[in-house]
Amino acid sequence: MANAPKILAFAGSTRTDSYNKKLVKIAAAGAEATGAQVTYIDLRELPLPLFDEDLEAQQGLPENARKLKDLLMAHQGLLIASPEYNSSLTAVLKNAIDWASRPLPNEPPLAAFTGKVAAIMSASPGGLGGLRGLVHLRAILGNIKVLVLPDQIAVSKAHEAFNSDGSLKDHKQQESIEKLGENLAKILSQINS
Repeated sequence: MANAPKILAFAGSTRTDSYNKKLVKIAAAGAEATGAQVTYIDLRELPLPLFDEDLEAQQGLPENARKLKDLLMAHQGLLIASPEYNSSLTAVLKNAIDWASRPLPNEPPLAAFTGKVAAIMSASPGGLGGLRGLVHLRAILGNIKVLVLPDQIAVSKAHEAFNSDGSLKDHKQQESIEKLGENLAKILSQINS
């Protein structure tokens, strides 16, 4: 693909066997199959303190927040799988967004997010598949200048949905998640051309 887009993929979960980590990897494979360069990160490997302006004022941006922000700045697209906790997104995902949104000296506000394009998805053991949390994630990303694609997928009964290799048992769902990644890659490629 000419002008291969760079996409950052991650889940709003730190759990080792997270359904959402599995889900975002399926979308990432769809994007890679279209020619995109995808970087997968695990937020567990970038632990952050709870956002605290006093801490920021005393010590600056934490090292892992800077790493996350640098990764966001280096990619044009985002694939985000968001678990649903109490009808919203997880604290780890919201905290990561909050830290990465902080401007460094002489940097415009929201530099890590402005102009990014995102595809969002979720998986949950519940009947709605995490759909309520995606509403909140879409609103937050839109408010920080991320264009969120209209298509989104919520996989319900996630505890029964995956094969041991991380693929989805339902082939149509598998294709739909791959298509999210593929569509993101194609749109970014069009924007870059």
